[in-house]
Amino acid sequence: MQRIFFSPLVVLALLLGPVASASNQTKPNTLSAKELADGWILLWDGETQFGWESLGQAEWSVKDGVLTATSGDSGWLATNATFADFILRIEFRTGADGNSGIFLRSSKEGQPAETGYELQIFNAHPDYPTGSLVGCLKAKPVKPAPDQWHAYEVSAQGSHFVVKLDGKVVLDGRDDQHAVGHIGLQYNKGKKVEFRNIRLKPLGLTSIFNGKDLSGWQRVEAEKAKVPPQWSVHQGMIHVVQGPGQIETERTFQDFVFQLDIRTNPKDANHHPNSGVFFRGDKGRFWSGYESQIRNEFKDGDRSQPIDWGTGAIYNRQATRKVIPNDGEFFTKTIIASGRHMAVWVNGIQVSDFTDSRPEGSNAREQARLAGGTISLQAHDPTTNLDFRNLRIVELPKR
Repeated sequence: MQRIFFSPLVVLALLLGPVASASNQTKPNTLSAKELADGWILLWDGETQFGWESLGQAEWSVKDGVLTATSGDSGWLATNATFADFILRIEFRTGADGNSGIFLRSSKEGQPAETGYELQIFNAHPDYPTGSLVGCLKAKPVKPAPDQWHAYEVSAQGSHFVVKLDGKVVLDGRDDQHAVGHIGLQYNKGKKVEFRNIRLKPLGLTSIFNGKDLSGWQRVEAEKAKVPPQWSVHQGMIHVVQGPGQIETERTFQDFVFQLDIRTNPKDANHHPNSGVFFRGDKGRFWSGYESQIRNEFKDGDRSQPIDWGTGAIYNRQATRKVIPNDGEFFTKTIIASGRHMAVWVNGIQVSDFTDSRPEGSNAREQARLAGGTISLQAHDPTTNLDFRNLRIVELPKR
């Protein structure tokens, strides 16, 4: 038998396997500064199951930055937020008999592979092997090695899907059956599967601020404001001092993904500017709709104890689970509203996950407002001093 020798570099590459190319993260379940700037969010925080719901009988656990299902009957773990067009990156690991999948644009009611798409993780499937959208689009033949980490990147833009496995395109096709829905992770009984580094970039967002003036926005003043807010535009930012008051979009939005960068400018170390982003508000009505809070203050040095609901909260409904940003520094906020559900990410980390179970009505302070409305930026009080930039939004289609 001919003996084959490998150089040390080749041996190292073989030992590392696909995991070396599967992630560009130095630390699992984190986002780089570039990813944050490009609008990426973490769908999974690497520590908890916050923002997800277990459906079926699968038993999920978290250990050492890995999300695992090893026992229980079959089931799936679904995001509570819904998504339409996106790039999804996710790493998975299974055994030699692995049989799992990743659901895209699925409904929580019914079978997720039928109400949405199932991205296959099953090498032995005779018709739709790993990399395929089961029942819809067949991938090129691939057999990712068992017991190693592999990386999927999925681009879903309307009916166009491109799937990469470990950096190589294995599927490029079109199917228009499902436009929006949840993302999910599948567990088949007896078939261990692990996931990590679950990241998503919403696609299709367009600017609602031109960086030059307040075209497309209108001022709404508080009736009894002693010191009206001063709104200005400079260096591509909306700047506001004083208050109370607001500016609101001329357009209205119902279900959407909204991203923007925010900076609070305190007058001293003991001051934490108070503001908010309102959505589904009534045109011309002061501080109406839901409010995504802006206040970077917390108790006793503990960021899990927000003051006044905290940045990223759905004000008066659900407090932020962690105050992430600091005053004087820009941070990115992502707000997703779809029907009764709304969620907020701050610097790519999900901090609120709220479903409004109240009876439907027009006043979000007292009822679940499902109708569309304006988006507003709040000037809270005479000490207000904030900057907003990179305001961009995409509306979500109906199922």
